[in-house]
Amino acid sequence: MPDQSVYKMDKLNIKKWNRKLDDATPAEVIEFFLKLMPGKIALSTSLGLEDQVLTEIISAIDNNAKVFTLDTGRLFPEAYDVIDRTSQKYGITIEVFFPDREDVEEMVNTNGINLFYDSIEKRKQCCNVRKLVPLARAMEGLEAWITGLRRDQSVTRKDMQLVEWDENYNMLKINPLINWTEDDLINYIKAKNIPYNPLHDKGFKSIGCLPCTRAIEPGEDIRAGRWWWEDPDTKECGLHKQ
Repeated sequence: MPDQSVYKMDKLNIKKWNRKLDDATPAEVIEFFLKLMPGKIALSTSLGLEDQVLTEIISAIDNNAKVFTLDTGRLFPEAYDVIDRTSQKYGITIEVFFPDREDVEEMVNTNGINLFYDSIEKRKQCCNVRKLVPLARAMEGLEAWITGLRRDQSVTRKDMQLVEWDENYNMLKINPLINWTEDDLINYIKAKNIPYNPLHDKGFKSIGCLPCTRAIEPGEDIRAGRWWWEDPDTKECGLHKQ
């Protein structure tokens, strides 16, 4: 079992953990950190393929571990069905965090219901109100979060590591699937019969809010359908900015 007395967020430990867990499976990585900091770590799920895999793995290790998601108020209807089917299949509670009503009302009444199409600044404002502020509430009391980031998802993620220090939230960020490919995901989901969003079968490789997500064309980057009107280098909502 990991030594809980020495895990405090020393960046030398992060380098050590990256070396130690370099050849570990995602399940081994997750189990290591769940035991290292019980009650202080959570999976933030966007309900995509990656996070469905991580939810299955976590529930097999400890189905009382914290798993949460953000309901921005602009999700696809299919996303809610995924929450329900996943919770029932694994006997877990997926905590749902919502944006502040007054913040949303002020933003929409000032800038319009679809302000995100007007400029990058307004799109980021929308992401902040609907995602980042609720995320900060969800992470209160945590010392680490688990994400489904993979290096081959986009140019903005190619340099990410298995274990990182998240300056935005002053905590560890664990990326157990960092080296997985899309084929790895699909094969695992089929083998384990994991619930997933049917939009993935219709060309939606990365699914966010409904008005900011489209299906991709053959040969396009897997995140090309997210904020498709923007330059690829700007296409992050701020949850995982470097």
